[in-house]
Amino acid sequence: MLSVKDAQNFVDYPNYWPQPYIDLSQLKQQEIELGRNLFYDPILSEDSSISCSSCHLQATGFTHIDHNVSHGIYGRKGTRNAPSLQNLAWNKTFHWDGGVTRLSGQAVNPITHPAEMNFTMKGVLKRLNRSEKYKGLLKDFSKEKNYTSSLLLHSLAQFTASLVSCQSKYDEMKAGKIIFTEQEEKGYQLFKQNCSACHTEPLFMRNEYASNGLPIDSTLKDIGRFSITHKNNDSLTFKIPSLRNCEVTFPYMHDGRFKKLKEVINHYTNESLVHSNYLDKRLKRSIKLSEMDKKDLLSFLLTLTDRKFLTNKQYSFPK
Repeated sequence: MLSVKDAQNFVDYPNYWPQPYIDLSQLKQQEIELGRNLFYDPILSEDSSISCSSCHLQATGFTHIDHNVSHGIYGRKGTRNAPSLQNLAWNKTFHWDGGVTRLSGQAVNPITHPAEMNFTMKGVLKRLNRSEKYKGLLKDFSKEKNYTSSLLLHSLAQFTASLVSCQSKYDEMKAGKIIFTEQEEKGYQLFKQNCSACHTEPLFMRNEYASNGLPIDSTLKDIGRFSITHKNNDSLTFKIPSLRNCEVTFPYMHDGRFKKLKEVINHYTNESLVHSNYLDKRLKRSIKLSEMDKKDLLSFLLTLTDRKFLTNKQYSFPK
């Protein structure tokens, strides 16, 4: 395992992983702690009713599971399923459409979005600078006398960059500490044959966008990355998410239309999928799995659950 001492082991990851795009050696414990306090504090929302953690719960892989799309203040609904927050340092872009290119600027979107926190950066900073709690946290590590947008966003990015998941059963197998059961091994081989082109080991994601053949939701009418690039090839494409902790990160897909992993597997093995418009070329080959194959594949996917990550007190609500 590699570790960054300044962050006191917040950011350990295996030696065989690729280098992250964010320099984890720059993470600082006190800045991470400030970011953690902000992440769990509803002070960031207009009516002080929701926090970042309202849509990103640790026990469910830092996403939500009680509704298909994100919910904001006053019961307002977003248009997309809240993505899981894990291994963000290995992401080039953020959000389902890649509309944000830097983690240090990502938090502006939920803070100011009308269907999420519906606040202003000016309003947030005014609150923080009046708060005795946050005045004290600021004195702990910064020479700054007041909070700035840069400091706020930097601190949140420090915390979310520290959310590294790499201690699942799969990781123990890769480290030679355990061996898979026969069913898990069969599922692993099926995964490598049919799924790994998009969900590439060891992060089980790609910094790419693809259309997986889902018909457009008639209510949401979400056209995906096309709304950012306005390129025809990006129509109905969405970011390829990580499958790590997928056991607990339901519902699935950008619009949360599937509640069970079995439904997801059935989607990709549906013979009619290959005839879908805008389908990514990697899915043009029909995936044929027996019912037992599907069970084996599911068994493997469960090895990607990282219980230590889901219960790590360093990531939990600050005491």
